[in-house]
Amino acid sequence: MLIPAWLRTWWPALLWAAVIFIMSTDTFSAQHTAWVIEPILRWFIPGLTHPQFYLIHHYIRKSAHFVEYFIFCLLLFRGIRGSRIGWRWSWGLTALFIASGYSALDEIHQAFVASRQASPYDSLLDSIGATFALAILWLWLRFRNRQTTVKGS
Repeated sequence: MLIPAWLRTWWPALLWAAVIFIMSTDTFSAQHTAWVIEPILRWFIPGLTHPQFYLIHHYIRKSAHFVEYFIFCLLLFRGIRGSRIGWRWSWGLTALFIASGYSALDEIHQAFVASRQASPYDSLLDSIGATFALAILWLWLRFRNRQTTVKGS
């Protein structure tokens, strides 16, 4: 009870924003993640060629963009909604705009990291992940609301 209510709802989103920031550093550049991912892929696919590895590695990294911001948008929605229940478009759109803005700032940050490069396409992919999160959340809350309405009738 010593933790303020706003912090209880916002701490996951703030923590995830920090995780995203850390993932944008040199430590998680393509050169550094390759040495971790390559042995795992070679264990599953022993005959993997270098071009095949680089293609799979590329798709894994791009999928990470989508998933990072999918999760981030859900956590932002949780923070914005607070203790209220249900869905409001203003909450969803606010979460989407924050996620998209943070994505753009993240790419600007990467422009200043020597082993990284900024890409508007990565920011677009991040925003698409956030949009998918909102779509799924809206469908889930809508379905859940209908189930509650049917049970209450």
